[in-house]
Formats: sequence, structure tokens, C-alpha cells
Amino acid sequence: MSTGPGADSAPVHQPTLKTRRRGETFSSLGVRNYRLFFSGAIVSNTGTWMARITQDWLVLSLTGSAAAVGVTTALQFLPMLLFGLYGGVIADRYPKRRLLMISQAALGLCGLALAALTLSGSVQVWHVYLIAFLLGMVTVVDNPARQSFVSEMVGPDRLRNAVSLNSANFQSARLVGPAVAGVLIAGVGSGWAFLINGLSFLAPLVALWLMRPGELHKVERAPRGKGQLREGLRYVAGRPDLIWPIVLVGFIGTFGFNFPIWLTAFSSEVFHVGAGTYGFLNTLMAAGSLAGALLAARRGSTRLRMLVIAAGVFGALEIAAALSPSFWLFALLLLPIGMIGLTVNITANSAVQMATDPVMRGRVMSLYMMVFAGGTPIGAPLLGWITDTYGARVGFATGGLVSLTAAATIGLILARIGHLKLSLRWRHGHPEVRFVPRERLATAA
Repeated sequence: MSTGPGADSAPVHQPTLKTRRRGETFSSLGVRNYRLFFSGAIVSNTGTWMARITQDWLVLSLTGSAAAVGVTTALQFLPMLLFGLYGGVIADRYPKRRLLMISQAALGLCGLALAALTLSGSVQVWHVYLIAFLLGMVTVVDNPARQSFVSEMVGPDRLRNAVSLNSANFQSARLVGPAVAGVLIAGVGSGWAFLINGLSFLAPLVALWLMRPGELHKVERAPRGKGQLREGLRYVAGRPDLIWPIVLVGFIGTFGFNFPIWLTAFSSEVFHVGAGTYGFLNTLMAAGSLAGALLAARRGSTRLRMLVIAAGVFGALEIAAALSPSFWLFALLLLPIGMIGLTVNITANSAVQMATDPVMRGRVMSLYMMVFAGGTPIGAPLLGWITDTYGARVGFATGGLVSLTAAATIGLILARIGHLKLSLRWRHGHPEVRFVPRERLATAA
């Protein structure tokens, strides 16, 4: 179901009464296939977060440069920028469960390779760069297949809930992974964290193997043919309710989500703390993100207005954190940053998925992920250079300023398309920001 073009249009998905009654926070876990998927994912996500934190700290230890951390992040997301749309075509063309079994096995092998290099004492920074790029190549197919496979497991009525629970799963692992990584780095070295990550991919492989294919919701697969990539781009270009959320998350993903750079720089240069405290900062962000994901799972509808306002608040919070004078104020601000950042991500993700025809979903979600994550090869080195040259505070504030500006600009564009006007008023003891039809404002006046 499509939304209208305005920022305050009808909900992307308005659940039926039956859906509302069973729309508890964890309703999707009542589906056996999704329950298996969720269980396997929380194990591999924990390993992934351990590896992410360990990788960033390893690169910083090998080079002493925040820009090098940015290069590593950029290489991991460069394939998404270059080949992401082709991954969506593959996801629409082939059975997604089979694709995921192949991609998850390949991600596990990459983790084991980095573990072997690190444990043997022969790891060099170019090894990390190469494996980061290979991980990105696998993700080109894994991301759109995994995103669009959710609807096949739970169906349209539970899709928004399942998207939110996926994010809650990822953020729950983020609570554990960084803390464990910090302990392992300080106690036994980075190699063991990489080894655990590689082995953790056995869990989703077993889960996928145990699923019952007959219980999956049938989705028409795109046949082989020319022009499928162009068809997907034309489909999105003609839909304001798709293209503007994608543009907004593109700006935020490129400039606002460079936390590996900023948290390592704040830990080592501003507050002069070690790997354990760096893991603690990531855990605080994860706690906020988990809260945001669980709150999103309870909501029954998605509005573009919520996306725009959340994106603006996210940018403002980043600027506040960048200017915070003390460690504990900085740390506490990471909680709402994580919560609002997840709200932006989940709202945009579910809005785009629910507004997209199932046969086009792989291609649309590959474009979404290409824009959201594929901008990192541009944003990460640039903000890494700004952080190295002008300091961590300027780098973090720059990302927040770009996010805030993008939210304001796209909010005004959506309002103009939908013939809406910004309304500011005081209600129930607090200010309320709304986009309302121009005729309603004229009548009220």
C-alpha cells in the first residue's frame, strides 16, 4: 500500500483491527520460521559486533589514525555503492533462503581468515582492508536478500513488527558484543574475538536449514530478463513516498552514522580512555538503540512526518554530544542518539518496504541499502580526515549538522509536494511540530 506524497500523509501501513489485537511487541516470534531466523541472528550479530569493535581498535593500534579506521569502514561499504543494485536483482531472481545460506557461510569464512592472521601474529593493515572489502562484496547480496526475506517469513501484517524486532535483535547483540570484545582485547588479544565471530555464523546456517519452506509466504520471483535494474530505478523515481525517505537516509548514513571514527577518536584523543571504555561507549549507544527498536515494534503505523522529525532530532543530538565538555555528559547523550538513530532507520526501512510491490522489493531494498550504507565510502574517509585534521569534536559536529540540514530540507520538500505548511503550537504543556494542509491553517486563522 502506498502513501500519499506529503510529509503528513496517511500511514504507510494502517493495520486491521485483527492486526492491532495481536500487535504486541514480540508478535512475529509466534511464526516458527522467523523464530529460528531471530535465534540464529542474535548469535551471529553478537559475533559481528565483537568483530566490528575489534577491527576498529586493531586498525587504530596498527596505524594510530582515525582516517585509517574510516578507510576500513569505507572499503567494507564500497561494494554496496558499486554493485548494490545488482545484488537486488539477484535477490529478486533467486530463492532468498538459499542465497542467505551461501552468503552467511562466506561471511563466516571471512571472519575465520582474519582470526588466523591475527592469532598468528602476521596481520597487517592491508589484510584488514582486504577482508573488509570481501565482507562488503558478500553483503551486496546478503543485505537485500535478508531484508526482503523477512516478508516471506512473517507476511505483510507482521512486516513492520518483524523489521523492528530485527533491529532490536541487532542492538541487543550490540549490548553484549562490544563489552565482550573489550574484555578479550585487553585480556587475550584481538584474534580470539575474530575467531568467535567466524564460528558464530554456524547459528544462522543451522536456523536456515531447519526452516520449513512450505510455511514461507510465496512471493513472485522476477524472471531473467534485460532491463530489470532500470525497471527498479524507474519504479522508485516515480514514487515520492519512496525516493525522499531513501534520499534522507542516504545523507544520514553517509554523514551521521560514522560512529566507529568518532568513538575511537573521542576515546583515544579527547577523553584518553582504553579499549574497555570504548566498548562501554558502544554499549551505551546499543542500549539506546535497543530501546528505540522496541518502541518501534509497538507502533502500528509509519508516517513520513515521524521520519523527518526524528532525523532532525538525531542531528541536533550529535551536535550537542560533540560539544559536551565532560565524559559522562558525552556518554549519556549516546543513549538518545542510539534511540533516535534507530527510529530513523526503522521508520525509513519499514516505510519503504510496505510501500513497495513484493516483486520489486529486492531491487528497492538494494537501492535503499546502497544509499544508506553505500555512501560510507564517501563519508567515512572525508569525516575521518576532518576528525584527524580539526579534531574529534569538529568531525562529530559536522556529521550532526549535515543530518540536521538534510532533515529540514527534505521535510520542506515533502511539505511542498503535499501542499502542507509547518505548524508550531503549544499543546498539553509542550511544543508540537506538525505539517498540516494549507487550507486548514487558513480556516484556523
